[in-house]
Amino acid sequence: MPVAAPLPPRPVPDATNVTCAYVPGGRSARPATAPATTSAPTSGTTEITLDTTIGAVPLVLDRASAPCAVHSLESLARQGFYNGVACHRLSTHVGARLYQCGDPSGTGTGGPGYTFADEWPVTVSHGSGGYTPPPALYPRGTIAMANTGRADTNGSQFFLVIGDSVLYPQYTVLGTVGEAGLPLLDAAAAAGDDGSSPLGGGTPTTPVVITGIR
Repeated sequence: MPVAAPLPPRPVPDATNVTCAYVPGGRSARPATAPATTSAPTSGTTEITLDTTIGAVPLVLDRASAPCAVHSLESLARQGFYNGVACHRLSTHVGARLYQCGDPSGTGTGGPGYTFADEWPVTVSHGSGGYTPPPALYPRGTIAMANTGRADTNGSQFFLVIGDSVLYPQYTVLGTVGEAGLPLLDAAAAAGDDGSSPLGGGTPTTPVVITGIR
């Protein structure tokens, strides 16, 4: 695997709440509304469980890392936005081992009809002279927001990182996969993918479909 620096230190929040801007836009893959309140707490964690076709995958979401991303995901989960949605992409390449989930269209281009700004580590990762910062190590178990590759295009899609992955630090980190979920994801990933994605990997051979979130 390529050598990469660890993610930069996470800054300490300077307020107990932040105001999040959820901007209408992007391809809406399923009817959804932005969170009713734009104020999000910046401390503590919240635990949710993805009920999936391969078993229960617990997630620990970190409000200090990404309060607006966590606030959005919780809101979409309550609306049932993710119910019946497959993780449409699996990559098992060395240095990029992850599932991409959260797009009801299954194309990698769909979202909730709104976008929001990047958070850590994107906001503290800066290249020199205006260049893109060098890749960083996203450790196994990381949950990170997927985006279009442009700034502030977060929506509903997220990565479940199943192996240490070297990625450009342009993906907001919002928590970790619980230990009980990783072996389930590993076992499903062992069946491989169809190689159909131009980003690497493709549709998982063993489907991973979110049947509900609790």
